[in-house]
Amino acid sequence: MLKKIENLLNEIKSFDSKDLNKIEEFRIKFLAKKGIINNLFSDFKNVPNEQKKLVGQKINELKNLAIEKVNNLKSKISSNNKFAEKIDLTLPGDSIKIGSRHPLSIVRNQIIDIFNRLGFTISEGPEIEDDYHVFSALNFPDEHPARDMQDTFFIEKNPDVLLRTHTSSVQVRTMENQKPPIRTISPGRVFRNEAISARAHCIFHQIEGLYIDKNVSFADLKQTLLYFAKEMFGKNTRIRLRPSYFPFTEPSAEMDISCNLCGGKGCNVCKYTGWVEILGCGMVDPNVLKSNNIDANEFTGFAFGMGIERITMLKYGIKDLRLFFENDIRFLEQFKSAY
Repeated sequence: MLKKIENLLNEIKSFDSKDLNKIEEFRIKFLAKKGIINNLFSDFKNVPNEQKKLVGQKINELKNLAIEKVNNLKSKISSNNKFAEKIDLTLPGDSIKIGSRHPLSIVRNQIIDIFNRLGFTISEGPEIEDDYHVFSALNFPDEHPARDMQDTFFIEKNPDVLLRTHTSSVQVRTMENQKPPIRTISPGRVFRNEAISARAHCIFHQIEGLYIDKNVSFADLKQTLLYFAKEMFGKNTRIRLRPSYFPFTEPSAEMDISCNLCGGKGCNVCKYTGWVEILGCGMVDPNVLKSNNIDANEFTGFAFGMGIERITMLKYGIKDLRLFFENDIRFLEQFKSAY
């Protein structure tokens, strides 16, 4: 039996193949339930007692060698296939997907470019603010009903710290650190405790503008905003200003543009009025200037603020604000060729 095992060991050692079918035949011949090695174990009972130890070791050696041979041959074929895939120059290359800017980023950059041409610089500030910069310095007295106009996220255990509800807080910090003339815009993310729907969200983006200098008038504000509207929505765009109220401006107004979708003729977007509201504006209240140590007798100014989502929805005809935050590739891919 030892001679037979020795011959089988030599046969296993000498076996080599790159054909998976032949390797499988080899495995069945030696390692299957009715294979050679199992038959040797069945004949083991006939081995003389004095040879059982040696024969048993040889059969185990034979089995281990057969398993190792099968695994090694299969592993070689697998690695060769992988290598062949890597160097096969006839295979088509992987397509590289081209990314795109988010529509809010596109419109934000367009707004910044328009006001840059008018000499406005960019100011930025923290999203986590204090009550003074968000409300008090902007003519919101304690317990004033105007504070209820904006549902605020306050930081737990510290009612003086909150998530900014508008980027006007950046204007306050600019006035604190810079003397007139001031001409700046403040783009950024803001937060309000509102129910999420197709037309509202608890997170959105604003751009607010501030211009303070000697002899700044409401006419300057109107011409600035008219220039912006024509550059953003087209040269035929018209504007109208309606009286409104904001604590930090006096007089205050809301600005409408002629509907860019129907040309002012009336559609479901403009509710058949021909006009769409896009921003609030007004002359900076003298109390705001005084609270920031600016002489209200020498300087005047105007301020305005708009939601980037609102402008983007009008520009691209988007009807659901939630699309901006869902990261749906099908939606975002539509802006690949956009500016």
